[in-house]
Amino acid sequence: MKRLLIISYWVVSILLVALVLISLGYRFLEALFIGILFLPGALAAKFFFPKVFFKKQRSAVKDIIFVVLGIMVGEMFLFLVAHYYINLLREGRIIPPDLIPDIPHLLTNPVFIAIILTALAAGCYFFEAWLDRKRPSAPGPISFTSDRKTVNLPREEILYVESNDDATVVVATGGRRFKNYTSISQWEANLSPQFIRIHRAFLVNRAAITRVDVDLLYIGDIQLPISRKYKDAVTGSI
Repeated sequence: MKRLLIISYWVVSILLVALVLISLGYRFLEALFIGILFLPGALAAKFFFPKVFFKKQRSAVKDIIFVVLGIMVGEMFLFLVAHYYINLLREGRIIPPDLIPDIPHLLTNPVFIAIILTALAAGCYFFEAWLDRKRPSAPGPISFTSDRKTVNLPREEILYVESNDDATVVVATGGRRFKNYTSISQWEANLSPQFIRIHRAFLVNRAAITRVDVDLLYIGDIQLPISRKYKDAVTGSI
């Protein structure tokens, strides 16, 4: 059901973009065709940007620049090719040359393209978040790489995630420990809301918590510190 609703979101969004393009001189089918070409860029933005934003600041800025340039160049290329074939089709219908428009300046304007792509990607992101709140589904196992091997670990078996310099350690039941290079902020985004941040270096499974003191949290015999920054959030939600 969720997948069908998300598909419906994209269909409605493309139709709205097509209506905007009709005002630029395109026929409906032409506008719909051009509108569909916004999909690759919007999906790329939705996929890449959340991953980039959780990286270290210096590398994130560089990666954002590369992602934006790649998306914009790709979209402009698609528009130019599409407009070339639209003109060929119109010429085949013996339409006078003066009635065959050049590609609108808006479709070569990076700001306009960025606005449309941002609206599509952000709209889908918030729509999916709304669906997750209204129709929550049981999360499946989480996959990650540890020691060059792929690990599929049920979320309920993860006790906590510890950040250690550039690496993180996923501590699971049975004393299992998995070294990983995904940032703890990305782990927090992937595991929320079942997990809670108690320290800049610790992300804890709520269900595994056995006791909370003033500045300490316990998972059985394991003792973890609660930082001042997260103290109110921890005491207010546990």
